[in-house]
Amino acid sequence: MSTVVETVTDIVTPILDAQKFELVEVEFVKEGKNWFLRVFIDKEGGIDIEECAFVSEQLSEQLDQCEPDPIPQAYFLEVSSPGAERPLKKEADYQRAVGEYIHVSLYQPIDGEKQFEGFLQSFDENQLVMKTRIKTREKERTIDRKNIAKARLAIQF
Repeated sequence: MSTVVETVTDIVTPILDAQKFELVEVEFVKEGKNWFLRVFIDKEGGIDIEECAFVSEQLSEQLDQCEPDPIPQAYFLEVSSPGAERPLKKEADYQRAVGEYIHVSLYQPIDGEKQFEGFLQSFDENQLVMKTRIKTREKERTIDRKNIAKARLAIQF
């Protein structure tokens, strides 16, 4: 599966670069009986449905021309925006998220908790600092980046 993701990433990157779009993530997953190839794209100011359709058409044409077929099984291609709860994967994602409300899931618990939400204060290659709220009290937490299973923007309620 990682070879599918790598191959699709290699194929879609020039298409996106030509349009000045950003590749957020590529995933190839089986859900029920069906396989899905999902490509999440974005740009400054957000991506619209026509731009997603354009990339979908271009990518589909490129994949059809590949020999041998990098994805021999039937699959559904979905090209879309990462949405309001965009994942934080690359350094640029974290940089844009400084000051934003985020959700972090951990591999190992801290103070008995494996999930935190709060405002990203800062980050470096080894850790991030977020301000979380426990009832009425604010607490600054430092989290090792190697302990982060997933991080994403979050909607604050």
